[in-house]
Amino acid sequence: MLSRVANSIYWMCRYIERAENVARFISVNLNLLLDMPSEKGKHWEPLVMITGDQQQFEKNNPTYDQESVINFLTFDREYPNSILSCLAGARENARSIREIISSEMWEHLNNAYLELADNSSRSFVLEDPHRFFKIIQMRSLMFNGLMNCTMSHGEAWNFGQIGTMIERADKTSRILDVKYFMLLPQADLVNTPIDNIQWTAVLKSASAFEMFRKEYHLITPRKVAEFLIFNLQFPRSMRHCISKVKSYLHAITGSPEKSTHNAAEKYLGRLEADLEYSDIEEVMNSGMHEYLDNVQVRLNQVDTAIGVTFFNMKPPAGTAGNQQQYQ
Repeated sequence: MLSRVANSIYWMCRYIERAENVARFISVNLNLLLDMPSEKGKHWEPLVMITGDQQQFEKNNPTYDQESVINFLTFDREYPNSILSCLAGARENARSIREIISSEMWEHLNNAYLELADNSSRSFVLEDPHRFFKIIQMRSLMFNGLMNCTMSHGEAWNFGQIGTMIERADKTSRILDVKYFMLLPQADLVNTPIDNIQWTAVLKSASAFEMFRKEYHLITPRKVAEFLIFNLQFPRSMRHCISKVKSYLHAITGSPEKSTHNAAEKYLGRLEADLEYSDIEEVMNSGMHEYLDNVQVRLNQVDTAIGVTFFNMKPPAGTAGNQQQYQ
């Protein structure tokens, strides 16, 4: 496969997953405000912290209020990780590989972008933000369904799945990292109703609430972290995502699962082994933030190695290269 094609489908799927995650974070935050109206001023800054782009937000926005954060994360064309910018990037990548993807995938993605770019969307998000962001999530899920059902599961499909899973693992680590420190600043609130509401929001941010309750009866920070990091069966846990990336990569290279033939497979093998043989006790003892930060750095290493190995790209000087931007 041409490196250009592989790169385009990889980033198309990363951008779509990124847009869905941003929409999910905002949607959950809106629901959280219904349960905790007195905490309104404290719940919007963490959404920007998840992205790591506080500096860019603060250039044009003096406060972290609802309208400013939603506009920044949804419609800001100058911000490369806004939902609109992500869909624009996904659409441009899809346009360049029209002969590879199905017509249903292209039509769905093109329509999603055009509707979001229309001026009426800004009015819609003010009138009914809950429905607005739920629609964005559903469109992303529909795209994934179309991709699985209308595209041959060959090299191109595998590159798309790798992009989706790397992006998903990264966002799960970020939501857990930020919420772990930001949600509960007061120790005397542990195991109170407020504590449960907040950690329920963390689970819902990853669409994990119902699946978590099937395994655990009590919601605690330790159990939430264990589920979102180590659960092998849940499709948004970090361990599940990394395991799938490794499987898709070996399907592309044709190498045995237990072997490594390039830097990307080597980085992935080490990261998967660490997730497989670690447990929540080790994470808590070493420090949750330090552990999650290390995982994010290693995901960036995997992303860079994939770019160098398969997309004929050089590692950007002084950066992990985890982000591609389109003007």
